[in-house]
Amino acid sequence: MITARGRVALAAGAAARWASRVTGRGAGAMIGGLVAMTLDRSILSQLGRDRRAVVVTGTNGKSTTTRMTAAALGTLGDVATNAEGANMDAGLVAALALSPDAPLAALEVDEMHVPHVLDAVDTAVIVLLNLSRDQLDRVGEINHIERTLRGGLARHRAAVVVANCDDVLMTSAAYDSPKTVWVAAGGSWASDSVSCPRSGEVIVREGRHWYSTGCDFKRPDPDWWFDDTHLHGPDGLTLPMTLTLPGAVNRGNAAQAVAAAVTLGADPAAAVAAVAAVDEVAGRYRTVQVGRHTVRMLLAKNPAGWQEALSMLDRDAAGVVISVNGQVPDGEDLSWLWDVRFEHFENVPVVAAGERGTDLAVRLGYAGVEHTLVHDPLAAIASCPPGHVDVLANYTAFLQLNRRLPQ
Repeated sequence: MITARGRVALAAGAAARWASRVTGRGAGAMIGGLVAMTLDRSILSQLGRDRRAVVVTGTNGKSTTTRMTAAALGTLGDVATNAEGANMDAGLVAALALSPDAPLAALEVDEMHVPHVLDAVDTAVIVLLNLSRDQLDRVGEINHIERTLRGGLARHRAAVVVANCDDVLMTSAAYDSPKTVWVAAGGSWASDSVSCPRSGEVIVREGRHWYSTGCDFKRPDPDWWFDDTHLHGPDGLTLPMTLTLPGAVNRGNAAQAVAAAVTLGADPAAAVAAVAAVDEVAGRYRTVQVGRHTVRMLLAKNPAGWQEALSMLDRDAAGVVISVNGQVPDGEDLSWLWDVRFEHFENVPVVAAGERGTDLAVRLGYAGVEHTLVHDPLAAIASCPPGHVDVLANYTAFLQLNRRLPQ
């Protein structure tokens, strides 16, 4: 039940959202939520009450997994979700306000906001994806994030935690929760979990299995896992899974989305069909025609995400444009470029672009990648031979280019 003050706050937020949209300033999700929260500080808890919510968090894959989770939950009923990716309090308020009567919610939540969001929203399932270095100036070291998440989960032991058992840090965050569904969702980036978050000792890896040398902490046996063709679940469940989105990382995202939806009562086959149909996430993975080129848009924001995105590139493309900015949302320190393996572009023309294209060009040069430098991303695309071009961009570079492309 929304209070009278809450209704006034939501009306003012809706007006601010509308004004933002019609004036071309943006989608309005943040400003609408901020206005509502300013007028009623309890509005998030009012909107989050009496729903069954799935909270999705992690360094990479939040938006994609949330989109897949919303699709899978959609087989059960109406779903409120922050599809625009605004994953802090204001964005959550805006998303829930847009679907006030939806009994279900799929919410992407910034890692550092999870504990107080769990306090405010009736959360039935918490999906833990992965943790790696990202915007250290804002959130701090990842061991601090893991401890913060662990503390938040300890206050909500009735919620089911769907956790990636291939990620050491997320496993640690979920390890003490009494209701845990383990998913082998993969994770090729291990550079940020060489030591145990609980003992500080070495993590030993043997194939997909891992364990700590300092305490009784090891990779749990998964309840869900996937291979190249199927998704496998509890009690011998095996379902064919062919996704529209590329890459093993998205198969892992899909596995966790299905596990979360099934936990809330979704039919597994229907949930798999729903996630398989997802073909775009806030402009990511979409393909558009730009002159003589078909352009596919890929987003990456940190070393782990870049490594996964690089594995999705079409090595037979007419060209690859890599665009990098260094604005505040990206992190102004681009030293992380040196942690990304840019090698092995022997047969495809590569163009460095973006506001920090020169920094990227230096890194590509040291990686032995032949490339050209064209700062404007559209001009960089035009410089490629006719045909298909993959564009890989970081956060603000992606947003800026996406606005300039045909919608």
